[in-house]
Amino acid sequence: MHVSGVELGQLVTIIIMAIALGLDAFSLGIGIGMKGIRLLDILKISLVIGLFHIIMPLMGMFMGQYVSLLLGNVATAAGGCLLILLGSHMVYSSIRGEEATSFDHRTLWGLMIFSLSVSIDSFSVGVSLGMFATDIVLTVLIFGLFGGLLSIAGLLVGRRVSGWVGEYGEAFGGLILLAFGIKFLL
Repeated sequence: MHVSGVELGQLVTIIIMAIALGLDAFSLGIGIGMKGIRLLDILKISLVIGLFHIIMPLMGMFMGQYVSLLLGNVATAAGGCLLILLGSHMVYSSIRGEEATSFDHRTLWGLMIFSLSVSIDSFSVGVSLGMFATDIVLTVLIFGLFGGLLSIAGLLVGRRVSGWVGEYGEAFGGLILLAFGIKFLL
């Protein structure tokens, strides 16, 4: 079965990876939401995060395609290793309890720094995905959609619950990326 040139299995994989990457925005959004945030700020932050979740993997994919042309089959192993390292780092950071640096999300600079911090892992995943044949437009739109939606969810949940959920969200996202990295190596 094909969905706009992408196999169903590949589409499911992309959606799962988008959710895993969005969990970082979700978990950090909880922390910001717990400090108190207006609904307009939630919308602004989520739109910018969604945009960054499109731009960062897109940049990474173009870099990954270039690396793939240079390295051939070695690129697949490199992409898998990159996902393993990224997933391991997310799990390690979650266990260690590293917190996001304090910033003012109401300023343009603070909004950009926050959006970049939750989207930088999307660049690394984009590099890995760029080494494989995939529908680039569909992939980055799915990443952006889930990045934005999960940041909205995190910011809203943060207004209501304590901080323990955020730590588990980042760890879960890291485990998913770790699993896909292992899958790419096998």
